[in-house]
Amino acid sequence: MARCIACGDTFPPRRQALGYNTCLTCGDFAARQIKFTVMPAYNKGAYQLISREDVARTNPKQAGG
Repeated sequence: MARCIACGDTFPPRRQALGYNTCLTCGDFAARQIKFTVMPAYNKGAYQLISREDVARTNPKQAGG
């Protein structure tokens, strides 16, 4: 059995083979800490994942420059 790097509990070796080094509980908690949203980058551009803090800075019609 593999050991979780966050809490020390064991988890299945198949999960570790997939590249995870945390148990399901700790992995779920860590995933919920990261907040992203999907939006089109530019006109006719592909959708991109960006942080919610960066959404305010992506307005191309802002005054200035």
